[in-house]
Amino acid sequence: MTPTPGTPPTGPGRPRRPGRRLGAAAVAALLLAAVPAGAAVSADAATPKSATGPQGQKLTVSATTGLDPAGAKIRVTGEGYGTTSGIYVALCKDNGANRVPSPCLGGADMSGGSKNSQWIVPKGDPYEGELALPFGPGGTFDVEIEIRSEGDGLDCADVPCSVVTRADHRASGDRTQDVRIPVTFAGREPGEPGGEGVDVPAGTVSYKPVADFTSAGKPLDLLLHPDSKKLYVGADNIPDTADTDERGLYVLNPEDGKAESRITDAPGSTGALRASAAARISGPLPGDGVVYNYPLRGVGSAKAGDTAATGVWLAGSTITDIAPGTAPGTVLVAQGAKLSEIERATGTATRSLTLPGGTQFAADHARGAVWFSDFAAGKLHRVDLASFAVTASFDLPGTDSIAGFTEVDPASGAVWVGVNRSVLVFDATGKPVKTLVGKDLARDAAFDAAGGRAFVAWQDGGDLSDPANDNNGTLTVYDSTDFTPAAKDLSLPGNQTQLGAASLAVEPGGATVFVTSPAEGKITRLTRQVSPLVTQAPADRSVRAGEEVALTARAEGTPEPSVRWQVSTDGSQTWRELDGATEPVLTFTAKSAQDGYRYRAEFRNDVGTTRTAPVTLTVTEATGGDTGGGNGGSGDTTTGGAATGGDGSTGGDSDGDGSDGGTSTGASGSSGGSGSSAGSSGSTVGGGSVGGNTGAGTTSGGSLAATGITVISVTLLAAALLGGGLLIHRRARRRTSGLA
Repeated sequence: MTPTPGTPPTGPGRPRRPGRRLGAAAVAALLLAAVPAGAAVSADAATPKSATGPQGQKLTVSATTGLDPAGAKIRVTGEGYGTTSGIYVALCKDNGANRVPSPCLGGADMSGGSKNSQWIVPKGDPYEGELALPFGPGGTFDVEIEIRSEGDGLDCADVPCSVVTRADHRASGDRTQDVRIPVTFAGREPGEPGGEGVDVPAGTVSYKPVADFTSAGKPLDLLLHPDSKKLYVGADNIPDTADTDERGLYVLNPEDGKAESRITDAPGSTGALRASAAARISGPLPGDGVVYNYPLRGVGSAKAGDTAATGVWLAGSTITDIAPGTAPGTVLVAQGAKLSEIERATGTATRSLTLPGGTQFAADHARGAVWFSDFAAGKLHRVDLASFAVTASFDLPGTDSIAGFTEVDPASGAVWVGVNRSVLVFDATGKPVKTLVGKDLARDAAFDAAGGRAFVAWQDGGDLSDPANDNNGTLTVYDSTDFTPAAKDLSLPGNQTQLGAASLAVEPGGATVFVTSPAEGKITRLTRQVSPLVTQAPADRSVRAGEEVALTARAEGTPEPSVRWQVSTDGSQTWRELDGATEPVLTFTAKSAQDGYRYRAEFRNDVGTTRTAPVTLTVTEATGGDTGGGNGGSGDTTTGGAATGGDGSTGGDSDGDGSDGGTSTGASGSSGGSGSSAGSSGSTVGGGSVGGNTGAGTTSGGSLAATGITVISVTLLAAALLGGGLLIHRRARRRTSGLA
């Protein structure tokens, strides 16, 4: 067994001899021991989670769900912690708000053994160094701990567990350092995940318009730069603002849409600078900036802060499409059916190919292909980038009308072609795999490779004399593997094709999407929302009257969902909310009258409401001795009997072993026979009491040991630790060096 946080360790602990009564110094020495835990494995990748403490502290955990029950390493960071008190970082039983997280897994061992927890102290603290780590500037820390689902009397399949910070043993009653982030282990989450969606299915994804950017003229094309994170916008003039020249390449702050810079001029046919629109963006430049096409035959490049673009003017016909080339200084351009690779510095074509027909293409550099769409002839041609020759051609059905787009999914190589009110999807070999049908015209597609999502912008025709038109477009989101809808369709009011095609940009991860509406001269910023999805649900419970009940429910969603617990006393016919029950863990002391009551948690956010399945509480009458074992007394802090109040409301069995005591808050009694172990066992489970063999104790703090040994008073422990500090450090050094 290893002690829980609150134990200043000195290295691998020596086994204690059984049967000896422990005085204060002996208990303190025991609390300074930690036994290394077994080896842990790395945690599965997961999205980091953060929580804010009562004094503004920020705690972040690298992974919180699907952890390996046998062992997982997680990174825990914090900022804004006080620099006057120490804390422990550990995996503990989550007993709810303003209640000590306890028991905890393992001990705070700084000697290189167990890493189940970490002890962080202010700079200059007596224990800084071999025993504890110091806070960084601004109350920061960055540590790694090894956790598992079960051990030291803690089983996270049966009780809610969180990675926590809490004040160290010198201020065990201080709850201002408590910050809790719930964690779950793979295959050990109680209850059924998901939950019942009330208004929308649980976990429903949707996108919400949060801002309209009107600072970039008539937007024609978008690119969210992967390095600088700036939003580049190719723009033309808005017809109804003829007195203002709005052409150019804009650089916007993607959060608020404010223009950070604007490139208005680019070299024309004579090389002289002239005001030019930015028609199509080819791709990003390393670090910042983009390559783009400006009418009619210009290929330019610029970055934020430039006043003019550098570029070349090509010979031949108008450029109809553009993409990055096979070398850093080249671009691929389509001039109608002619495909060329051009040197950006000189405009010289290094190689060219004339196809049977077409105007637009998509380059797949990862697979060495260009997919060239000939909408008029209904053909899709594959061009090999190495040989620069057509290697295959495929039919494009239904292309006798409006051409949309040609894009490649970078993850799979699938080719998405927008045609009229459909999107034709071909795999990387050119085999047709899916046809997606919409109610509007398919105008652009963008991909979130990491999330496996494809986004399609559909525009209305804009001709209100046609019954098929309503002047509103649509944004759809698909799983890019099986093409099923991955979000609710979103209406785009006023987005129609009369003044240009819509374009898309997607933030990596898909949390933010930008869509243009040329007809309205705006870019709409959309953010992802997710209705609550239950990740941990409560299970039916059977308890004795007087025992503590802890029901746990957790859910994920965007925005973060709130929770309210509800109870039904008539078999789920009617429900009412419990006053003040707004925490993931609902804790109460069971009463006989509650037998058969049903409970559920309801999670709410802006997207919807989700409920856990109702669970039933079965309450039976308490049996055995309610007053603890032997002559232990009533459980107050002077007699030391196994407690009958607080967390350990049922006390011990009639034989005094305290096995039914639950979470005792009393101290163990010196004359209580085996009842003296009841307080010990209770303190291990609930972290309630602090007491010793003399019957003296305090209820101000929680049990810091997961070994079943009660903790001496804070004052006595502090004195023992401070008085023996030099000896402790010396012993630690000797053990580390192999001299002990």
